[in-house]
Amino acid sequence: MNARAAGGKSGLGALAAVLLSLMPCATAAQDADAGTGAPIAAALESHETHRAAPPVAHDGPHTPDAPPAPAIVSGAPDRPTASGMTRGSMSAASMQGGRAPGDARDADYSDGIDPAPMNGMDMHGDAPVGMLLFNRLESFDGDTAHGRSWEIEGWYGNDTNRLRLRSEGAGQDGAPADANLELLAEHGVAAFWSMQAGMRLDSGTGPPRTWLAFGVQGLAPYWIALEATAYVGSSGRTAARLRAEYELPLTRRLILQPGIEADLQGRDDPARRIGSGLSELRSGVRLRYEIRREFAPYVGVEWVRRSGAGADDARLDGERVLDRRLLAGIRFWF
Repeated sequence: MNARAAGGKSGLGALAAVLLSLMPCATAAQDADAGTGAPIAAALESHETHRAAPPVAHDGPHTPDAPPAPAIVSGAPDRPTASGMTRGSMSAASMQGGRAPGDARDADYSDGIDPAPMNGMDMHGDAPVGMLLFNRLESFDGDTAHGRSWEIEGWYGNDTNRLRLRSEGAGQDGAPADANLELLAEHGVAAFWSMQAGMRLDSGTGPPRTWLAFGVQGLAPYWIALEATAYVGSSGRTAARLRAEYELPLTRRLILQPGIEADLQGRDDPARRIGSGLSELRSGVRLRYEIRREFAPYVGVEWVRRSGAGADDARLDGERVLDRRLLAGIRFWF
């Protein structure tokens, strides 16, 4: 029994000796990894010594002991990087310039991919488009005349070059309608302005007339639509047409449109009952309601004044030189 107990004690003693022998090795390894074991241990030992030291007697007034200077704990060891440099040897200058690595991003962020169009994102600024506008398709009831009139305009092309078609006319009391048809080539010369050149054909009362047409069309300040066209015909005939319109939105759907139009002739044309100078002046206002942007009925009033030979013919026919007309019609486009 005593021998067994003695053997157990001897075994525990051997195990304790082995553990004690391993503890210095583990502590040394931890100090080597952290690089801070020795300074920390020295700081702790100094602190304990300071606490354990007895107070020193002073002859003069008592002053508290100054606290010990904190121990400086060094950081992690200066380990080499993958390029063989250490943090101590690296500087801002050494990290700038040089050759970029092979997997660096391209300077234009393209990553080597060629530019390609974005489907559905094109502006189509130069794409040809077309439009047909029935600006006026109306009936009128005047003091001495009753009938119908129209004004149609269409174009096809892009923002710079277009082919424009215009037609307008009026017929009353069963008489043949006086009409004109213009075909113009249009070229943009400035923002909102274009030059025009083409031909015009007049039909209706009297013999037909053919003209060469030159004009300008665009938007003046305050969004006033202007149109000025000069005509040169056979036998030295000349004519001109001036027109101005303005659209005043009263609401999102209710539009008030005043306008004025003047026809001028270089000389009398008795066969067509047209006098020289200001042959006809039209001014009026129309109020339309846009059920849709593409379709709008309207009502209005217009004054038509004839002068020269046209005024003389009107007097002979018992008509007024100045005729006031009530209007009702539709405006649509597609």
